[in-house]
Amino acid sequence: MKIVIIDYDAGNVKSLQFALERLGIEAQITHDTELVSAADKVIFPGQGEASSAMEKLKSKALDVLIPQLKQPVLGICLGMQLLCEKTEEGNTKALGILPETVKRFPNTVKVPQMGWNQVQHLSEGIFEGISQDCYMYLVHSYYVPLTVGTTAKSDYAGTYSVAVQKDNFFGVQFHPEKSSKDGLRLLENFLKI
Repeated sequence: MKIVIIDYDAGNVKSLQFALERLGIEAQITHDTELVSAADKVIFPGQGEASSAMEKLKSKALDVLIPQLKQPVLGICLGMQLLCEKTEEGNTKALGILPETVKRFPNTVKVPQMGWNQVQHLSEGIFEGISQDCYMYLVHSYYVPLTVGTTAKSDYAGTYSVAVQKDNFFGVQFHPEKSSKDGLRLLENFLKI
């Protein structure tokens, strides 16, 4: 099985690669569109600011490729947000896979939200074998509202999506590679799809 982690200079790809190695999985880190297209599973991480991340995707033609992928794709953190139509961060047009607008947390709460937060999953899927109300590690100032594609939710200044799915595209707001055994289990479940 060929696993690719998309590297576009906007994510901590090494910690994700190490997490997969702990599961006995070898993943290739690349931005080569042919290698991404040929992979069995694609992981699309992201950290940082949305508009510069989109510019980096465009510079490597990944903005065109990612929405066309047919194999399972897992967007992580900013990667999940970029699956949406647009984001309030820099008023940025994103990849348009999910018809949602990413919102900024209100000024009434500390941003970024950083640390462990309780997650309620609404379906098994990539959460199979993970207990309800588990804790996952998050670092973010923007969020995806609840939507028809929400598969897990959390609460911070209101309830929002921490996991989404549309067709072969999955997204998680938290960092599974930093979320202990439950995060590793989620990665394992994604790789079994």
